[in-house]
Order: sequence, then structure tokens, then C-alpha cells
Amino acid sequence: MPDTIDADALCAGYLSQAHALMQRILDEEREPMDAAAARLADQIAADRLVHIFGPGGHSNLATQEVFFRAGGLMHISAILDEGTLLSNGALRSMAMERTPGYGRVVISNARLGEADVLILANAYGINAALIDAALEARSRGAFLIGVSSRGHAENTASDHPARHPSKQNLHHVADIAIDTKVPIGDAVVRVPGMGEGIAAISTFANAFALNCLVIRTVAKLVERGIEPPVWRSGNAPGGDEANARFIARFRDRVRAL
Repeated sequence: MPDTIDADALCAGYLSQAHALMQRILDEEREPMDAAAARLADQIAADRLVHIFGPGGHSNLATQEVFFRAGGLMHISAILDEGTLLSNGALRSMAMERTPGYGRVVISNARLGEADVLILANAYGINAALIDAALEARSRGAFLIGVSSRGHAENTASDHPARHPSKQNLHHVADIAIDTKVPIGDAVVRVPGMGEGIAAISTFANAFALNCLVIRTVAKLVERGIEPPVWRSGNAPGGDEANARFIARFRDRVRAL
């Protein structure tokens, strides 16, 4: 029989790594995060939407993390494209995120333009749909904020099948790039006697970075004397009533509502 494995210690190690990664984001990404928050605050102060797209199976979770979420900004408009959602098939999702040209179609369909801001969130920052979405948004004059792992992108081979034909990384294309520090391979826990790593960390990284961006944006707005509308949980007392005050204002502007 194999030796007994201390699963509690492995879980504690996972917690420690997740905390350390998020602490690095907090400490090291203050400047780009603050610059991005200032841009988002300007957008919301002008009563304009902030668009977010996460082209990639699990990167879609980052989009959903800050859209129609308790405590989330009502001005955030998620681009929830069916092509890369895991609910339509995981292998199909991976194939679509690797398809050159696909991201351009999604952004074109969203009809972004010069007055728009787009957040692109992707764990690794390299896939074809992501880079095409970034290039299309830039060509249309939109301001682009990238949320991805610089280290993962720079240490992924240039001939990796997921890469865009141009071999570019998101942090090279974005106007502001926020580094989520996700390591190569994403899975960070090693079990003695097992070759593959387990327990991905990118969802924590993306969610923390995006929620910090929301926090900084709200802080800047309140400093200007603006209290932005945020969603209250529909399961909390008075939640439906609180949200109903703003539904008419956003229903016809935010496609995914």
C-alpha cells in the first residue's frame, strides 16, 4: 500500500499559495490597477458601460464574477459568447478559443467603438480568440484593459497550438495590463507519488484582481461625490426592490440582462 498522504497539509499549502499569489497582485499591481480604475471611474461617471469578455472555457468565469453579482457595478456589461462557454461542450470551447478570427467576430457583434472600454480577462493571455478580440477592439478605438498572467504568456512556447498566429501576448496589446501571476500549468498542488499537479489557481487570481479593480473604481467615484449603482443580492432582504430602481436604466443597454 502507498504511504498515507496528509490531505490537510496539501489543502493548507493550497491556501497558502493562493494567499501569496493574491498578496503579490495587491502589492505589485497597484499602479496598473489604479490607472485602470481611474479609466473605469471616468466611464461610469459619464454613465457609460464597461464591457468585459473572457474568451476561454474557465476564463468565462472571470467575466461572470463581476457581472450581475452582489456588490458588483451595474455598469458592467458581460460579453457572454456561447462559443467558448463550457456548457456547450468543453472540447468545443477549447477549439473555438484556438480559432483565428473568432474573437474578431465576437467583438464586431458587440459593436464596440471609440467611446468604449473593454476588459479582457484570460488566465494565460495567449489564445487566438483572445488576441483577435484585443486587436479588433483596438482597431475600433476601444480602450483595452488586459487581465492575465504575464509570466505564463512569456514562458509558453511560441509554437503552442493555442497561440494566435501573430504570437502576441495580451499584455503587449492592452492599453493597461494587470498581471495575475498565474504560474505555468495553473495547477499548483503536488501530491507525493503523483506526476501531475492538481488544484488550479487562476480562478482565484482573476476574481481577486477584478474585484480589487471594482473596489478601486468605486472608491474613486465616491471620492468624486458619485455613488454608483451596484447590485444587491436578490436573496438578501430588500434585494429585489433595491435592484428594481435601476433595471429600467440598464435593461436595454446591457445585452446579457
